[in-house]
This record gives sequence, structure tokens and C-alpha cells, in this order.
Amino acid sequence: MTKAELVAKVAETTGQPKKVVKEVVNAVLETVAEALESGENVKLLPEFGVFSVAERAARVGRNPQTGKKIKIPARKVVKFKAGKRLKERIK
Repeated sequence: MTKAELVAKVAETTGQPKKVVKEVVNAVLETVAEALESGENVKLLPEFGVFSVAERAARVGRNPQTGKKIKIPARKVVKFKAGKRLKERIK
């Protein structure tokens, strides 16, 4: 599902204009991104799940074209852990 499809579905479900729903969706996504950027976890309903930021350690990898070893630096990554009810719904 694309963001446009999400906006259309939420507009249909709520009866709100797509323009308003698009602004709300954009605001929610920006707020989630800002929270993750500052190191906060974002818990969206206990049954849905949690977005979090994790540290990935530096490691040695291989260039698949040349086979040479390369250093991959440490970095932060976004993780999502699905809640119990979400897991049950997608089974």
C-alpha cells in the first residue's frame, strides 16, 4: 500500500476530505521520524507495535564484485516490533 492509497482508504473510512487526511498522515509520519531521530521509541497502540532505534556494530564485509574485504561502519537503524494482536491478524 502506498501513502496515496493509505490516504484514500482513511478518507473513505472517516468521511474526511483527502486533503485533510493527507496533512494528518504527513504530520504523523514526520512526528514519528522526529521522535526516532531523537532516540525515542514510538509505541503505536499496544496491539500494533513499537518503532525503535538500534545501534548496529561496525563489521567487516565483502565487496561482492571483487571479493575484497571492506569495513562497514557502525550506524543506527530503525526497527519495528509488531504487537501481539497485529501478529495474530497476519497469521
